[in-house]
Amino acid sequence: MIIECIVTTLDETGAHLGEMRVNCAPMGVEWGDDIIVIKPYKETATYRNLTCSKPGVEAATAVVNLTDNVLLFARSAIASPVFPTRPADVLRGAVLQDVCSWREVEVLEIDSHEPRARITTRVVHRGFNRDFIGFNRARNAVLEAAILSTRTRFLPASEIEAEFERLQVIVDKTAGPREFEAMALLTDYVQKALAS
Repeated sequence: MIIECIVTTLDETGAHLGEMRVNCAPMGVEWGDDIIVIKPYKETATYRNLTCSKPGVEAATAVVNLTDNVLLFARSAIASPVFPTRPADVLRGAVLQDVCSWREVEVLEIDSHEPRARITTRVVHRGFNRDFIGFNRARNAVLEAAILSTRTRFLPASEIEAEFERLQVIVDKTAGPREFEAMALLTDYVQKALAS
């Protein structure tokens, strides 16, 4: 089963001028209780951060953050934002402040044969911050729009525009302020990307 989350990773040094450099990447992961498969594209910071460990050094680590805040998905899909985080409890990593629950994971195996790598990780720690109430139709629509916004380079513009129109109707009917803001951000981004 694929679960949409935000994966946080640290760069190879983990610190820059006294602060961690945290990469926040929205993605679907193959979910399991003990094993989670992270599937980043090889040109991404997530891939670099998870493949940087050297033999004899501790395994690379990540935090798989589950949140119901779709604005975080929208912002991280189209840019490289810095969200408030705190240190992970057990492993070297960063937990989003606006998280429902999270899994701290360490890399077990890396398969880089395809453009999108398969990085098998083991859950080392589970954390809980607040209840995950779930996604309403607007949150689901924003999540789909965020995914579409990452595909403007290879999907036909007419297909993206038609889908955004359909998703906007759902947002207009069922959204709260956060979902409206997220959809507006994604719509503006996609319009500019398709116009260039």
